[in-house]
Amino acid sequence: MKRRDFLKVSAAGAAATAVASPAIAQSSPEIKWRLTSSFPKSLDTIYGGAEQVAKYVAEMTDNKFQIQVFGAGEIVPGLQALDATSNNTVEMCHTVSYYYVGKDPTFAIFASVPFGLNARQQNSWWYQGGGEALGNEFFKKFGVIGFACGNTGAQMGGWFRKEIKTVADLSGLKMRIGGIAGQVFQKVGVVPQQLAGGEIYPALEKGTIDAAEWVGPYDDEKLGFAKVAKYYYYPGFWEGGPMIHAFCNLEKWNSLPKNYQAILTNATAHANTWMNARYDMQNPSALKRLVAGGTQLRPFTNEVLEACLKSTNELWGELSGKNADFKKSIDAMQAYRSDQYLWWQVAEYTYDSFMIRSRTRG
Repeated sequence: MKRRDFLKVSAAGAAATAVASPAIAQSSPEIKWRLTSSFPKSLDTIYGGAEQVAKYVAEMTDNKFQIQVFGAGEIVPGLQALDATSNNTVEMCHTVSYYYVGKDPTFAIFASVPFGLNARQQNSWWYQGGGEALGNEFFKKFGVIGFACGNTGAQMGGWFRKEIKTVADLSGLKMRIGGIAGQVFQKVGVVPQQLAGGEIYPALEKGTIDAAEWVGPYDDEKLGFAKVAKYYYYPGFWEGGPMIHAFCNLEKWNSLPKNYQAILTNATAHANTWMNARYDMQNPSALKRLVAGGTQLRPFTNEVLEACLKSTNELWGELSGKNADFKKSIDAMQAYRSDQYLWWQVAEYTYDSFMIRSRTRG
């Protein structure tokens, strides 16, 4: 009797499994997406963020959800990545939202703006302070949804072919500088140029531009800027903590199974921390090599910083007066920034300052 009962239970279990299997299979379909990056493959860290996403999505779905990553220019130029995603030429892109301030200056706020948030604060605002909801409310107007997918940390101020000591030295200077920061510099006499990463070196070499900012020592060394510009300025006050985003076409995102949405969300979060950590590891040794090779490090003077802060505040007032989305987002970011730096000066700044002073003693 026990044997017969066992066979009955086994048969029932097998039947249940047969019924359940198609449902499981249906919830894990085979999906192939294309992702276009705004960055060349040679920049292994900033481009590598997208590769990390694709790798983890494939591994967590047993290769049923595959994302093929393309470098800038392979499908569309780097600065058209968002357009390609919005119009469904590709399902996804990896880019910096401030590249698209020509569409709406509000895009800049969710990446980085002059005198804005540092990397940790940008992450905090995005994940915990309402930035993600605010950003995606705005991005929805362009048919995409955004995910934090990398951060370079505070950037350098760029490469200059001549020294910059006063605001007057900026007058007429042709500088590659992306996004809304170009509008700030324009107010102090700079002629901003927006170029994709792969176009910067030849423009500097030919003298088409006089200065250029990109990211920081590791990437700048790879792109060879030290060969065509001698002076390396800091800090990149317009990029205290620039967030790179992965954007998905909203319809394609909504069509994904819920478990695939969860997997993709977690894969971008992994890439977000991976990129920042990798830059923090790579930049110190790269900076040492650049200085050893003759690069001249220079800080921006207080005169230059104060003039740019003044022009930044003027620009915020002008844009807020004619763009409700911008006003809503910049007001939220600045309120968050005020509280963050109130806290930052209590512990973080004091600790960091002491460690900077003591680093040669221990």
